[in-house]
Amino acid sequence: MELWAIVEPGKPLQKIHEEDPVPAGSEVLVRVTHCGVCHSDLHLWKGEYDLGGGKKLNILERGVSLPRAPGHEVLGEVVAVGPDAEGVKVGDTRVIYPWMGCGECAVCKRGDENMCDKPHAVGVIHHGGFGSHVLLPHPRYLFDYGNVDPAVAVTFACSGITVYSAIAKMGDMPKDSMILLIGAGGLGFAALTMLQALGYSNIIMSDISESKRDAALEAGAIGFVLSGPDMIDEVHKIAGGAPAACIDLVNNGKTTQVGLDVLGRGGKLVLVGVGGGEIPLSTAGMIFKPRQIIGSATGSLHDLAAVIKLANDGKLPPVPVNRMPKDQANEAIDKLEHGQVTGRIILTS
Repeated sequence: MELWAIVEPGKPLQKIHEEDPVPAGSEVLVRVTHCGVCHSDLHLWKGEYDLGGGKKLNILERGVSLPRAPGHEVLGEVVAVGPDAEGVKVGDTRVIYPWMGCGECAVCKRGDENMCDKPHAVGVIHHGGFGSHVLLPHPRYLFDYGNVDPAVAVTFACSGITVYSAIAKMGDMPKDSMILLIGAGGLGFAALTMLQALGYSNIIMSDISESKRDAALEAGAIGFVLSGPDMIDEVHKIAGGAPAACIDLVNNGKTTQVGLDVLGRGGKLVLVGVGGGEIPLSTAGMIFKPRQIIGSATGSLHDLAAVIKLANDGKLPPVPVNRMPKDQANEAIDKLEHGQVTGRIILTS
């Protein structure tokens, strides 16, 4: 199989070749036809994560070995199955749930493999969709996406379930609540469309790039605020007060501080991105002005099933996608790094 792989962090991906895997037991081999390009791929490519306080987490400390083909938003055709694989056959086209855990612990058995302490994620620990094939340990990670455009359906496995899970963490919030989204990239637009699908309409978007304004407003945001020193005042002006919740899809310290400060008493801040950094936190201030800070990591197998159903029921508008051939994987990484993407880049084979 062919792999556009990280061979050295921060260096251009290299096209390498490995033997095609032969599925055994319950394993399934999928030929990749579509792969989304995510900011998490960008962090993996750079080789480290900023934990704040001068601390860095190297990808090798996450259990990653190189070379590694990134890409965790994957859709493709089943081309081979092991003798014990049930419920799937050669020729099926499926979305892959990438956030595999150990598959054996209580967390995994209830479907929350994204919360397992022994992650085996596709495109991180195992080769992902930047390769020509992906080998899975079991058919339970394959989902029929119905009648949705595959270039849209492939985004459900990361951006779709990530925002669905983050919205759920806001709790039972009135549908007319004001909500701020920080970041108008692929995740930001996925969050906007998901909020709309779930009945929310008062959504404000924010980004460092003025070029995202028109797309945000056309997609249904009631306002767009450019990041800067006046951002909180501008959000309050549009919202008529403090928003009830903020979802930070960047989460780089500066954005998280704004996300916390923009909220009023009882507000909820859900952290999604891995931009890195830290914020000072007044412990007494969290009493005088109580708010919640909630971390959210991708989503569960149940979340993927729910997102696919929303889309097939006609309730989930498609996110903007930009198709690029897989041989332009390095160009896709470069565009994402420099903030030149509205919506999602989808690599096609």
